[in-house]
Amino acid sequence: MGVTYKCLIVDDEKPAHQVLLSHINQCADLECVGHAYNGKDALLFMQEKDVDILFLDINMPLVSGLEFLEMLSVKPTTIVTTAYSDYALESYQNDAVDYLLKPISFAKFLKAVEKAKVFCKDKLQLKEVPSFITIKEDGMDYKINLDDIIYVESAGNYIKIFTNSRRKSYFVYGSLVGIKNDLSGSNFVQVHRSFIVNKLNIKERSIGKMTMTNNDEVPIGRKYQILLDQ
Repeated sequence: MGVTYKCLIVDDEKPAHQVLLSHINQCADLECVGHAYNGKDALLFMQEKDVDILFLDINMPLVSGLEFLEMLSVKPTTIVTTAYSDYALESYQNDAVDYLLKPISFAKFLKAVEKAKVFCKDKLQLKEVPSFITIKEDGMDYKINLDDIIYVESAGNYIKIFTNSRRKSYFVYGSLVGIKNDLSGSNFVQVHRSFIVNKLNIKERSIGKMTMTNNDEVPIGRKYQILLDQ
């Protein structure tokens, strides 16, 4: 039996859902497992169920598709579906595999899906998630267990990694985008343009900020607050 790819449609317009669902239903190896009409609902859905291919609209109320995508530490294979051509570069910078302009023909849909399947197969081969990351500070290599990371803060061309271990923090050259790819798993979430936190190490959360297990306060950005609120 072949592989079935689980698809989630995220769009604030019902007609767009109907078009994409019709296209999905014509492909034997695709299955639509859910519908979301905003970024918050999409985030909640993805916390509960696995998604292989995400069909994502750009212009949505409160939180745009790109803002939603930026927040994910682990992204499903994403095909952007939009009526606007302005966001193509930004979409590819956020790891979208294709960019489809509405109205979306079945031929263009199929071509994008075939590309997405290649990315899905690559992810399956790399599915085993490491339990640690290796960083370099002052010419020395350090291995940090993911569970020990409390949060990561961007500091210009550097990042600060705060941990529960005896060595409380590390200051290394790199970017938040770069380390986000290494922080695999659902425990890590970006809550601000400059902060990624480990959800297991959140002590308390309120409007606009959260307190971590080391008692540091981390700010929550507006768009992230909207997505985090449940």
